[in-house]
Amino acid sequence: MAQLCDYVDFDIRRQGPRRSAARLHRHDYFQMHVHLEGSAQMHMAMVTRQLAPGAVTFILPDKVHFHSHPPGCRYYVLSFGLRFLRGDLDVGPLELEDVPLARAPELAPFLFQETLDYDLDAGELAEAARHCEAMLAENAVRGFYALEMIRSHLLALIGQVCRRYAASFELLSADQHGRASRRAAIKRVVKFMRENYMRRIMLEDVANAVCLSPNYLSHLIKRELGKSFVDLLTGLRMEAAKPLLLDTRLRVSDIAEQIGFDDEAYFSRRFRQIEGRTPSAYRGTARRG
Repeated sequence: MAQLCDYVDFDIRRQGPRRSAARLHRHDYFQMHVHLEGSAQMHMAMVTRQLAPGAVTFILPDKVHFHSHPPGCRYYVLSFGLRFLRGDLDVGPLELEDVPLARAPELAPFLFQETLDYDLDAGELAEAARHCEAMLAENAVRGFYALEMIRSHLLALIGQVCRRYAASFELLSADQHGRASRRAAIKRVVKFMRENYMRRIMLEDVANAVCLSPNYLSHLIKRELGKSFVDLLTGLRMEAAKPLLLDTRLRVSDIAEQIGFDDEAYFSRRFRQIEGRTPSAYRGTARRG
């Protein structure tokens, strides 16, 4: 936040259309957009949302996203850290999805943004704008009790969405939405890696392909599969190597190159670590069997 905002705890800006080209990005703080006028778009992970006046969007820390605001758009952008929102939550950004809604209901709009569209009617949008203008005024002066007043308006703004979509939040929470979302993301990750393991792909390449941040992707693989990115990639390559080793026309060095290894010796060492024998020994045993 320090690079883009006036303060590191909370910031709010009244914006018009962006002059720079929209691009995927991520940041280590929460962000909200309240759309007043014009038609815009939000892109998050593999989801694209059309945003009309009254739309409110919620961005978790480390979520890859961007908003596009063509001419005619007006909106507020609010940015703040977890400590400002809920100073009592002792969790890291990657653990926010595991916080029960009963403990921190204000997280609900952020957690379910990829599933739900949040839209306020004209009266609710006018109320949301009043909260934003009050926060703008308090933030400009930062006098005694200003941060407490800002936080109260921020929670009231989030509360508008929480009250309007309470039933949806409860259903999604009961349906273990977070777990289903993570499983879907892992499927996209493994599919991409199966299709590209033969290339020299890095964690950042896979993260960009599935619209996740590298940090979140690494955390997701460890959480859901119990292994590191490197171990997952190596495992896919070793599975691909086994049928190739049965073809005696292929040299081990050719197989290593074909499945994405630059160094035959490194391939052989990793194969032995995983399979308990060298590629040549595996080939000989399989052929005798």
